[in-house]
Parts: sequence; C-alpha cells; structure tokens
Amino acid sequence: MKYDVVVVGAGPAGAIAARCSAKHDANTLIIEEHPYIGSPVQCTGIISIKALDECDLKPESSFVYRNIRGANIYSPGNHCIKIDGGKTKAHVIDRKIFDRILVAKALDEGADLILRTKATALKNNKNGAVLTVRQNGTLQEIQTKVVIGADGIQSSVARMSGLGRVGKILSCIQVEGQYEMADADFVEIFLGNNVAPGFFAWVVPAADSIARIGLCVNSSNSANRSAHQYLKKLLKEHSIVSTRYHGSSTSMVVGGMPVGALKHTCTDAVIIVGDAAGQIKPTSGGGIYTCAVCAKIAGGVASIGDASKKGLELYDTMWRKCIGKELTIGMHIHNTIGNFSDQRLDEFINIFDDQNIMDAVRQYGDMDQPSVLLGKIAPYLNKKQLFTFAGSIIKDFINSK
Repeated sequence: MKYDVVVVGAGPAGAIAARCSAKHDANTLIIEEHPYIGSPVQCTGIISIKALDECDLKPESSFVYRNIRGANIYSPGNHCIKIDGGKTKAHVIDRKIFDRILVAKALDEGADLILRTKATALKNNKNGAVLTVRQNGTLQEIQTKVVIGADGIQSSVARMSGLGRVGKILSCIQVEGQYEMADADFVEIFLGNNVAPGFFAWVVPAADSIARIGLCVNSSNSANRSAHQYLKKLLKEHSIVSTRYHGSSTSMVVGGMPVGALKHTCTDAVIIVGDAAGQIKPTSGGGIYTCAVCAKIAGGVASIGDASKKGLELYDTMWRKCIGKELTIGMHIHNTIGNFSDQRLDEFINIFDDQNIMDAVRQYGDMDQPSVLLGKIAPYLNKKQLFTFAGSIIKDFINSK
C-alpha cells in the first residue's frame, strides 16, 4: 500500500488531522487498532461550545445528552462556589457517536479507514517512511510520506520515531451511575488531598438521574493509593457525594491524563498530535479544543508532502504559536494548585466569594483559555492573596527554567 499521509489513531485528533489532510488533496489513510470507532471511551464526555466549533460541528441531539451552563466547586471543607455562566457553556456528549461523526467527515473528504490494524514498526527512507502494521495477524508495509501519530498517551509512533512519550501521566477513573444532582445543568467539582490529590474529582450530569463520577490523581501525591481506591472512598465516604450517589454503576472507564507537551512533536516523516503529544489542558484535563487546533495544523502541514524534519517543523512552530502559551501557563497553575495543602485550597476557593472576582469569572471565564481570567481577577486580590497564589505560580515558572 502507498499513501501520502497515514494517520495512526481514529480518535478526534486523528480524525480531524485526516480530514484536513484529505481536504488538501493528500491521499490519506487512517488506521485504528480497535474494531470499533469510539471504543474504548476514555473521557468525561464534556466539551465546550468553543471546542465543538473548532471541530466544525453543531450540537445535535444524536450525540448531545445535556447542556451545561456552570459549575459548583467544593473546597476540601465543602465550601461551595457556584459559577453560573448564565447560558450554555458546554455540552455533555456521547463520545462514541461524536468520534464516529468526526471519522465520517474525514471519509467524506476522501480518507480511507482500516480497523483492527496496529502500527508495529517505522523505518525512514528517502521517500518518507515505511510503516509496518499488523492486520488480523498479518504484517503489511505501507509506504508514506508522513505518519501522523494520534495514538494516545502510550503512542507507539512517538516511541518508534524517537520522540518519546509524555513524561507525566495522571491516573484517572470514572463510573456512570445513579446520582442526584444539585443542579441538572451544572457540573460538580471536588477539591482536596483526601479526595483527588494533585487534581480534582468531578460529577457530570448525563441522562436523568444518571451522572459520570470520576477523578484523577497524581501518583506522587497519592500516598500509595490508586485512583480506584480514591473513587471508592469518594462514593462511600464523602459527605456530599455519598448522599447523592445511589449505587448501581453501569460502566467504568480507567485511563490516564498526560500533563505537559512533548519537547519535540515532529521529526523526519513523523508528526505527533493530541494526547500522544500531551496537547491537553493541564488545568482541566480537557483536550478536544486543543487537539482540534493542533490536528488541523498537522493535517495541513502533512499534506504539503515535505517529509523532512525541517519541513514538518512548521507544524511544531504553528501549534505552539496558537496554544503553546496557554498550555505553559496552565502547567504552572496545575503545578501550583496541585501542591496546595487543603488549608491553602480552602483559602483559594474563598477568593471567589468576592463579588468583583465572581463578576470577572462570569464575564471572562473560559474553560479553553483560563489564562485570560488570571489578568482580570488579579486587580481584585489583596496583597496576601497575590503573594500566596500569584507568587506560587511565578515560583513554579522560575523553577521550571
């Protein structure tokens, strides 16, 4: 087989990259190791309006379960801050159907798709690369100019190309079950080192009386407990969650969340995109918006046909120009808040009791660009708050250099 571009992985990043590549008249193939698109699901299934727009989709009843307009955020001491966007800010979606729609759009542009096919070897040559794949137990070789690795946090393409894998991965787990939401169009966020050390726990409303309840933990902060152990404790012992959760979980999803982008996301004949490149928002774990931005660039650059590292570096330059600053700031926020004690987390949440700050959150809050909000709330912080929180972020920035 011979293609201009081969995309490994049929998730959102791979599907969007393939669509853009094919749209630019590159002969494009998507390979996916699983037998079905959208399985297994490894996502909370919440997507911002901005992210959906970046995917060039409109909200449809075929994949949108519920609209979300805000969040109830609980401190370790269970002080609740209600952030009401006043209108729909995000959607809860069926990721299987969503993924299949994105792949269908790539096929509509002329891309080909092969399922049950796993990349096993990669070798550069003068024309680009030869990708060896295993399909139904049989090895085949595919000649291509560019391989786009969109194959997740354990990316075989990134490993085989020498670009490595994302260094920091949080352990995540989620169940879906009966839950009584305080507000049907709000998500619930729970902070605390006894709840989800290094990150947070969430409850996302899905269907009536059904919610997705999950968390991520940083293993270096987790006192040798697994994410599964923290989730069991949340469901059984948390003073709020345990009273609203009525058992009968129907599904469980276990996975990982990459934190921090790869130092290099391209080399000769290879581009890495999406989770595989660590293009995930460190503050929330969301990746659809960032992956869509990067995947469009990846598909466009790959379609040019220049397989050299120098030629493909245009991709690295362009995506970092678009979202690199946001991911860097998000990483410093993640590192700072992730290391807070419960007392410091309580103090942090209490900041939002200020009406001026809450007004700024409602007006400028953006789940895809949280750095915008930082500049808007800074003038309302007192000296102690500035020193404690802004100072911690600056310290993390200095230490990262």
